[in-house]
Amino acid sequence: MTEPTPSENNGSLLRQVFLGPNGIRAGWRLLIFIALLAALLCAVAIGSKGTGFGAARGDGIFAQFGPVQSLFGEGVPFLVTLLASFIMAKIEKRRLGAYGLPARNAFRRKFWEGMFWGFAALTALLTTLRLTGNFYFGTLALHGREIFTYGAIWGVAFLFVGLFEEFLLRGYALFTLTTGIGFWPSAVLLSIVFGAGHLSNPGEGRLGVLSVVGFGLVLCLIVRRTGDLWLAVGFHCAFDWAETFFYGTPDSGIPAVGHLLNCSFQGSKWMTGGSVGPEGSVMCFVMLAALAAVINWRFAGARYPDSAAGDARRVQSYRGDPRSHGSFNVRPLP
Repeated sequence: MTEPTPSENNGSLLRQVFLGPNGIRAGWRLLIFIALLAALLCAVAIGSKGTGFGAARGDGIFAQFGPVQSLFGEGVPFLVTLLASFIMAKIEKRRLGAYGLPARNAFRRKFWEGMFWGFAALTALLTTLRLTGNFYFGTLALHGREIFTYGAIWGVAFLFVGLFEEFLLRGYALFTLTTGIGFWPSAVLLSIVFGAGHLSNPGEGRLGVLSVVGFGLVLCLIVRRTGDLWLAVGFHCAFDWAETFFYGTPDSGIPAVGHLLNCSFQGSKWMTGGSVGPEGSVMCFVMLAALAAVINWRFAGARYPDSAAGDARRVQSYRGDPRSHGSFNVRPLP
């Protein structure tokens, strides 16, 4: 038997570094996706210079943190993320829906149930703060047509917030990392990234960032138990809409223009959240724990990744019990 040559050894080592049993290793695929996403975002930024989308300032719906600015600021990146994921789906010969937003489930029951839970979760949190004397709903800040105008535009804006943030961190990224290191390690890592992304928000604090990490983990639990992102998108949309528009509290440290109520906080920073808003309150962690318990009760068993999310060449299957929390293989169909 002949000894392998140095070139053969080098080739074998390179294959082991870049290729695994499922083809290109998950980490490299994720890096390709990030590079592609960065290139597309740069192209959009260069192409939008002089359009004024990022420069609008002043009062009303064109304020720095107003609904129109949020719509463009989140809607365009979502479309770019969707395009980058579509390109990766073509490279990997998968359907785009495998990454968490299957068109067959768009804006159906799970999405609207998520809207209900998102509004209910924030309402429960603020009601608790009101009963402890730390929050006051206040008076109406908007009247007549303004209520419907701001409410509708904020609704569309936060729909894109939910779509963008969920698909960015719990779409292709979560799917791909799960193929490499399993679901929950991926969920923890991406939830930390989710929290770190809020560090630059004016008025944000450490407790607020920790609560964002907690939100990320609960949203990952929702994805795990429901099988895709649609309930999580609805929850994210409604929670932010209620926080920013309906109740008028700061959202991750950012107060907004065009809110329905002139609310106020009174009490210790630990209870009120201070400049962060209700997300910085210790009661937010109680709410998140209760929400996780409700989701755990409402949706039994793991449904993500969906074994029907593959294409004609691949199908995802769990290792062992399909109700377990393990990772999954990608195997060719017979």
